[in-house]
This record gives sequence, C-alpha cells and structure tokens, in this order.
Amino acid sequence: MSFESLGLPAALARAVADSGYTQPTEVQSRAIAPAMAGSDLRVSSSTGSGKTAAFALPALSRVLAARGDASKRRDSKTVHGPRVLVLTPTRELAMQVAKATESYGRHIPGLRVATIVGGVPYHAQLKALRGPLDVLIATPGRLMDHMANGKAVLANVELFVLDEADRMLDMGFIDDIKHIASFLPQARQTMMFSATFAGEVGQLAKNMLNAEAQTISVSTHTSTHENIEQRLHWADDGKHKHALLEQLLAGREIDQALVFTSTQRDADWLADRLAEIGHRVASLHGGMPQGRRNRVLQGLRSRDLRVLVATDVAARGIDVPSISHVINYGLPMKAEDYVHRIGRTGRAGRAGLAVTLAERRDAGMIQRIQRFTTQRIPVATMLGLEPRLPEPREYSAPRGAAPGHRGAGKPFAPRRPQGPGVGRGAPRNAGPRR
Repeated sequence: MSFESLGLPAALARAVADSGYTQPTEVQSRAIAPAMAGSDLRVSSSTGSGKTAAFALPALSRVLAARGDASKRRDSKTVHGPRVLVLTPTRELAMQVAKATESYGRHIPGLRVATIVGGVPYHAQLKALRGPLDVLIATPGRLMDHMANGKAVLANVELFVLDEADRMLDMGFIDDIKHIASFLPQARQTMMFSATFAGEVGQLAKNMLNAEAQTISVSTHTSTHENIEQRLHWADDGKHKHALLEQLLAGREIDQALVFTSTQRDADWLADRLAEIGHRVASLHGGMPQGRRNRVLQGLRSRDLRVLVATDVAARGIDVPSISHVINYGLPMKAEDYVHRIGRTGRAGRAGLAVTLAERRDAGMIQRIQRFTTQRIPVATMLGLEPRLPEPREYSAPRGAAPGHRGAGKPFAPRRPQGPGVGRGAPRNAGPRR
C-alpha cells in the first residue's frame, strides 16, 4: 500500500513525499482511512510503529476540510479554541507530536499548532491560546490550569486524541482526562492509542468511545522485538553492577546509550559519576526545568552526548534512531515499562541491544517481566566480571536460551538500516513516525 492509496489531501500527500516517505507503516495503513472517515478508533500498537502520523494526518485532513467549508470558517477576532485536541502523558512527547504535526502540515497556509505543557512560562501559552487554533497538543495538568482560568476553550473540539493512554493512567491522570473530556462536545470523534487496553484503560475506552468504535491491534507487549537483542547480567552487589556498566559503556560498538535508573536522585548521581570518568553524559528526569530538559535532548540528537541517564517518565517519547544500547541499571517499577524502555533502541530499521543489570533482590521483577513479555531474557557474562554468586534459583531462564543469543560477553555491533523502516533517519521508502 502507498500513501496515495489512503486518499490523503494533496497538501498532506505532498508533505509526506517531501519527508521521503512512500509506504505507510502497518498502523498508518490500517488507521488513517477509518480515521479520515470519522470513525472512533481504539488502536493498540507498540512504540515506534508510527502512531503519530496515524492520527496527525487525519487531524490535518479535518482541518483542511473545515477550511474548504465556508460554514465552518472561523472569525479571527473570536477565541474559538482548538479544532483538534491531543493529550499526551509527558512534555517531551507533546513537543514531539507538535513537531511532527507542523511538519505534516507544512503546506497548509496559516496552520496554527499550540503546545501546552508544564515547565513553560504561562505568558507564551496564553498568547498561543488566543484566536483561532487548529491543533492543541497538551499534557493534562497544564491544560486544566488554563481551563480553570477560562483561557482554554474546548467547546469546538471536533477530534479528541489520547496518545499513550496507558501511560497517562499509570501517571494518575485518569480523573484529569475525565474532567477534560466533560468539557468537550458530545458529537466529536475520539481516538485512543495505547500499548494495551486491558483493565482500567479498557474501561476508559468504553466510556470515551462510541459504540461503533473500530479496534485496530497492530502488535502487543508480546511482540518479539526481533531487531532488539536482550541480555541479562547478574551482579553480586552495587559495586559489581557499576563495574559491569562501565565495561559496557567502554565498548566502541556503542553509538549512543540510554541508561535507565529507578529514581531522579539515582539519575543525577550516576550521570555525575560517569562524567567523572570521562563520558559525555547528562541526566534527564521530571524534576528538571524544561529549558534544561530541552538542552539535554538537543545534545542527544546532535550527538554532543554519548550517554543519557534517565528515568522512565523522562525518557518516554524519546525518538533518537542512533540509540544503539539501552541499559537497565535500575529496574522499572512495572513490567510493562520494561517494554517501553527497550523500545528506545532498535529504531528506524537498526538493530539494538537491551541489557539488564540485576542483583538477586531483582529476581522477582525479572520473572514478572518475562511473564509479561512471554519471553525469556538470556543470561550473559563478561570476561573478568563473572558473578561469584550463583543465579537465583527462582530465575528460570537457561543461559543462552533465547533464539539469536550471541553468547556471553561477545560484543554487539549495531547494524545500519537494511530495508524499509520508520522514523527520522530511516530509508526514504519508510513510513513516518513520531
């Protein structure tokens, strides 16, 4: 299937072609047409599958259609609020979605896209909310602030998008989402994108979507991550774990590495320690001012940084194809976060390596991760840094059990793209992604 066959308006088809894309990803090919037809959608798709274009292109198509309908044209002297509202869980993801939307809408004259997130001065946001607005991309908390002071008008929203709905619920935004939705018109189109629709997320979808909503399931948390090799190293203690990390980061095969910690304090401490031994490194977490977070992310994209130490929330939405290694220095609090973590590598057709450094006290979480993904993580060792203690008895994955395991301690060299992929830096026939 090509983008031409999806029936995109000429301005959007031109923008997609300008970006070098000719073939949509699976989620795009399955979601764009029903979305443009006005259907409510429940979309389950793994990270890195091109979800942003799957809702951004239909949203912009709606904007173009409204501009061609004289009855829907807006008076520039009146605050009408946005035509499209997109909610995301984090600032980074909101800005990424905004950037993609502006790129796909580059040939729409006068397109107005605003981003409302925390950590940014109110003045600039108030200015952005004045007058007609085509697309508003926001995090729930800051949007509710502007709703409370009457500056965010949602009475004319025609399309409501919840991106990474499962993550928003994990972060405690369910009441905020319901509050925001209560201010939206009943006669609207709603699309929800989530890694899973089990439990509370499924109930929210039932309440938000109409009875005719279509379900699109592209992949789940049990996907094989076939272009991501996974390894597990058992560490005797904290000192041993740090020695394993230093050995990994010393490898020349690393392009850029994303190291996960469990807390903000650990992220700052570990980044400082790695900087002391000569690494080009920075930390990234939710406790940092937005300006500093932006500078860190720019440093990663420009390759000024080789190592980024981050927490789960801060790293959500990072899309940098040159991240060749993800290292779990601190384990996630929830098994599903492991999937989101390792999805930061192996992007844009490249291969990636995800390494988990675990102490014996982490055996329970390792088991939960394996049950969640329905995959075993092969155990590996490094020459000279073999653990003295035996593996935990409750850990059931035999050494080197997973298909394609390269063997203990063998260096990993990420391959370059070999065929169609997605994302910035992908081959020119790849589908767009966020």
